[in-house]
Amino acid sequence: MRPNSLAARLTAGATLWTAVALVVAGVILTSLYRQTVERAFDERLAVYLKTLVGTLAQQEPGRLGDPGNLGEQRFELVYSGWYWQVERVGGPVVLASESLFTDTLDMTRAQNIERNEGVVSATLAGPSGQSLRVLERMIIFDAQNRFEVIVAGDAGELAEEIASFRTSVVLTLAAFGAGLILSTAIQVRWGLRPLDRVRRGLADLRSGKEHHIEGPFPAEIEPLAKELNALLDSNREVIERARTHVGNLAHALKTPLSVITNEARATSGPLAQKVAEQAEIMRMQINHHLDRARIAARAQVIGALTEVEPVIARLGRAMNRIYAERGVTVTIEIDKGVKFRGEQQDLEEMAGNLVDNACKWAMTTVSVKAALLGAEGDPERALVLWVDDDGPGLTSEQATEVMRRGKRLDESKPGSGLGLSIVAELAQLYRGGFRLDRAPLGGLRAELKLPAA
Repeated sequence: MRPNSLAARLTAGATLWTAVALVVAGVILTSLYRQTVERAFDERLAVYLKTLVGTLAQQEPGRLGDPGNLGEQRFELVYSGWYWQVERVGGPVVLASESLFTDTLDMTRAQNIERNEGVVSATLAGPSGQSLRVLERMIIFDAQNRFEVIVAGDAGELAEEIASFRTSVVLTLAAFGAGLILSTAIQVRWGLRPLDRVRRGLADLRSGKEHHIEGPFPAEIEPLAKELNALLDSNREVIERARTHVGNLAHALKTPLSVITNEARATSGPLAQKVAEQAEIMRMQINHHLDRARIAARAQVIGALTEVEPVIARLGRAMNRIYAERGVTVTIEIDKGVKFRGEQQDLEEMAGNLVDNACKWAMTTVSVKAALLGAEGDPERALVLWVDDDGPGLTSEQATEVMRRGKRLDESKPGSGLGLSIVAELAQLYRGGFRLDRAPLGGLRAELKLPAA
């Protein structure tokens, strides 16, 4: 997917939203789990504390006995992280679990102290450096017998359990997010597939393979396809009407001009000669502007397509016959599959003018080559036509001068001087290019660039 495509934008938006949502969900789940696990841990410590207090409450204050492991074997393992301790208020430690060995729990170093209904909860560093969660409660037998009862558990186990859960949540949500993003990308591509069909339809339309955009489309795109097809039909109707009007105008003007010309030629004298001369100029101007209007209309037709090789081959055969007496030979080299995106008669007119001009000036050889520039499907793909001759050629100043309409450098050669200027105008109407240069054969090279299919 290209970065500026709709699919990329939709997928990026879904990816961003998925990532944010899953991160928030992961934080919330981990926080809830932490609260649940800590609450369960504290409740477990509270059970041990209540068991220890209940056992001590049944004994004589001056003769407190060992209450045992309180149902937890780790109270008997040295430095296991699970400890209990009974300390006389303001005095020494009276009883302690075997896990403390010779150490004691010093509540004066406790942190994060909280008090709730006579029970103090805090965190404390244990004998071997463990992080402990501690619950402490005072029991009072009488004024002389008051004791601090402490139960501690290894908070490292709690942290490991939370870390393990966090890892599981991260991996699970990451897998879920990857699957969700993948499914979103597939859904986006599937949902936008009709637009790809429209794109292919437009490409076929531009290349001349189709005259309408065909195929079933979703309800959201169907109106677009119908309106586009209607626009194409309307465009063709406008072009046909323009052609008809041009033809009618040409007929309406040429008939009176022919009458004027014939009458002037039938009469002698300077006036008749001048009228005939100006009538011929008017005929040329009318033909030029009518042809320009006709070609401009055709150049805007979508879907016009012309095979280049048959057109150039016919032209080459005709020129070989016409200039056989002068010994001029036209050679043709056309790449396979070269197509012109335009009307056949326009290609015939442009190529015909170029080849005819080359044959007039060539000594023995005229070479015609055509090739495609650009990859298939590229809207800028171009057809390039080279017409070379082995004649005298032109200087850069002469090349500029000969492009002017009606300008002839040598009056001994037949013609009106309109050929090259017509080629330049047609190329411009098709948004192509035309230039003159020195040919490899030594004469003039005419390079014509036109839109290709």
